[in-house]
Amino acid sequence: MKFRYLYQLLLSHTSVLIIAFMILGLLFSQYVENLVYENKVTELRSYGEKILSDLERPSPRRPLYLEEYSNLLHARNIDVITFNRQGEVSFSRGGGYPRIELSKEEWQKIERGETVPLKKDFGRFDQAVSLVIMPRIINDQLAGGLILISPISGSREMLSEINRYLLYIVLLSLAISLLISLFLSKLHVKRIQRIRDATSRVSSGHYDVRVPSSNFDEIGDLAEDFNEMVTKLQASKEEIDSLENRRRQFMADVSHELRTPLTTIRGVIEGIRNDMIPEEQKEKSFGLVSEETRRLIRLVNENLDYEKIRSNQVAITKVTLPLLDIFEVIKEQLDLQAEEKGNEIRVVADSGATVHADYDRLIQILINITKNSIQFTSGGTITLRGSSTGSESIIEIEDTGIGMDPEEIQSIWRRFYKADLSRTNNPYGEFGIGLSIVKQLVLMHEGTIDVFSEKGKGTKFVIRLPL
Repeated sequence: MKFRYLYQLLLSHTSVLIIAFMILGLLFSQYVENLVYENKVTELRSYGEKILSDLERPSPRRPLYLEEYSNLLHARNIDVITFNRQGEVSFSRGGGYPRIELSKEEWQKIERGETVPLKKDFGRFDQAVSLVIMPRIINDQLAGGLILISPISGSREMLSEINRYLLYIVLLSLAISLLISLFLSKLHVKRIQRIRDATSRVSSGHYDVRVPSSNFDEIGDLAEDFNEMVTKLQASKEEIDSLENRRRQFMADVSHELRTPLTTIRGVIEGIRNDMIPEEQKEKSFGLVSEETRRLIRLVNENLDYEKIRSNQVAITKVTLPLLDIFEVIKEQLDLQAEEKGNEIRVVADSGATVHADYDRLIQILINITKNSIQFTSGGTITLRGSSTGSESIIEIEDTGIGMDPEEIQSIWRRFYKADLSRTNNPYGEFGIGLSIVKQLVLMHEGTIDVFSEKGKGTKFVIRLPL
């Protein structure tokens, strides 16, 4: 059986409020009652001290003091009684109290000269009273005592009135508190319900949902955390979808790349086995099989190299190298390939320009980019430029080839982006993986690489490596 959160909040708030009001009401009522009776006793004590003081003062009117005080205090509903050492009443208004019964403990206090205050007394007189018993000392001897008595009926009526108004205040406050509690509980439940509904949508695969958030309370923080979680889930889903699409594309591209050389190898083998290839053509066929086999090995090696670099399994050792010497190595290795397409490789670098990089990996970066420029340039120029400042080295590889559209630039870093071109017009074994490796190697050197290209006018790669 479910117990709704709204009712739980109302029950808890109501319980706390009722208990709090009951405790506060009882404490307040008790405090007021004690205060009233304490004030009454204090009042009686002050009258008693005044009467005893006047009785000890020599005056021809002294025998009349008790009568006068009795008449005066009677108007205030206070009776005055005096008694002797034996407890017999020596004075009372109208003789209403023939004898006073004091307990043994009270007598002991009177004999020690102590005043005995009683806030409430119910059994000694015919009504509930507050009283004060004060000793009367003459010549350091106990001569009797004085009692001032005041009925507590008036105080009770006043306390009842106070308690009644207190009850009204408590009920009114409880009603207002319940209304406020109901409003706040509904507000909080509504906010929680919004998060619950949003969670249900997220569980159904809808990651575009958002809930209102604030920094007012923990529920607002929860909503903010929920929105952040959904944003991350949406990003993760997009990344997963992207990876899945890339995986499928990768498998399709790899399959396509493998199919062409494997088909060639199979055809040659079938032709030799069925004696369909003349003897004078067999040597050429073996050369074709060897070339396609090397092409397959290069494809596998480039993929393995890319995965090692991407997963940080390749260690680099940086040293300071002269840029001019590096460019000469690149020119020497690729001059023949450039000449086959009618291109010229030029080197432009300051004699003092240096670069801080791993030698083998830097050569790999520059060869990949320069090969890419040779591939897409015919009868043009590939220029290698280099310079260094106090904080970085700048390497530029610029060609006068066919160039690219701006929307193509961001795609060149993907593996197999140039697979179609490599299958139809690439004698150097490029499979569209080289530039992906270049990007990863530059990042491993904590550098940056940018591409600037214009269709029909050429392309320029700019590499910046920190010194």
